[in-house]
Amino acid sequence: MTIRVAMWSGPRNISTAMMRSFGSRADTVVSDEPLYAHYLAATGLDHPGRDEILASQPQRWEDVAEALTGPIPGDPAVFYQKHMAHHLLPVIGRDWLGKLTHAFLIRDPAHVVASYAKVRGEPTLEDLGYPQQVEIFRTFGGPVVDSADVLRDPAGTLRRLCEDLGLPFDPAMLSWAPGPRPEDGVWAPHWYANVHASTGFAAYDPSPADIPDRLRPLVETARPYYEELAAHRR
Repeated sequence: MTIRVAMWSGPRNISTAMMRSFGSRADTVVSDEPLYAHYLAATGLDHPGRDEILASQPQRWEDVAEALTGPIPGDPAVFYQKHMAHHLLPVIGRDWLGKLTHAFLIRDPAHVVASYAKVRGEPTLEDLGYPQQVEIFRTFGGPVVDSADVLRDPAGTLRRLCEDLGLPFDPAMLSWAPGPRPEDGVWAPHWYANVHASTGFAAYDPSPADIPDRLRPLVETARPYYEELAAHRR
């Protein structure tokens, strides 16, 4: 039976590198942000490549849920779903989530906000995905990994994650060929340059986050959500 791994991450994290890692397994197929088109259609936001994204995916969340929980061509051992937690809008039903195996990729909000501020001036708590991650975790549970731990010790952290998911660890998860892949979303040209140039996880950078003063309250608002999840990290 296929293990359907729903990995919930916020923005400005290593979510695409984690997708590369799982996509390097011979027993795994991946889905890249399957709720993105619904998110854009429902919010009206104008993201880079909006028209292409809307044309590339179902815009009804019900259709996405059916695809993510229904038959999978080839019957792979693992179906890895890279989800942005903020794409899980309140209008989306939650019952179908019970058919998935959930996992959570987190990052210290200081670093998330400092990075996000460079691409969007005024992010909100909902943009960061922490409340949605906590909602899913409280309901369904699942392993939690911190991006800093992945970068410090990719082999050890991924080995523990696989164990928690009931999967054998595969050393192929630690490296990959550079360049785009067919499973990348159509938005990849706008966002995936670093991953396309990579052959593995980047080295951990211990530098402190440079947070604009105006966004420090947002970091403090997000921190309790992060700490609740971080208490369960592996």
